[in-house]
Amino acid sequence: MIEDTIGKIESKIQGAETVKEERRQELLDLLGTLKAEVAQLSKTHGEQAQSIAAFTEVSAHEATRAEQNPQLLKLSLEGLKSSVREFEGSHPRLAQIVSAITNTLSNLGI
Repeated sequence: MIEDTIGKIESKIQGAETVKEERRQELLDLLGTLKAEVAQLSKTHGEQAQSIAAFTEVSAHEATRAEQNPQLLKLSLEGLKSSVREFEGSHPRLAQIVSAITNTLSNLGI
């Protein structure tokens, strides 16, 4: 299920006309790493891993919309950051990847 969610995110980003090629590749690379990290986390924390994937999907959707709503993007990114906060100590790589993803997505609208 998590792989399906991340697959949907990848498709969304690949098809987003509002995303420049450089940013698109950066996001796809980050998603590849996120997929591995979330898969590892799901072995012990399945619901939390699903939440991270779901918030990533919502955040990607909001960041790649043709008509962005800055407030919705901000809320979705805050949810994504919050979903990984408890794993900063035990899964630092996951926290780093999510931070990079949130920064990249938040900068898409600039």
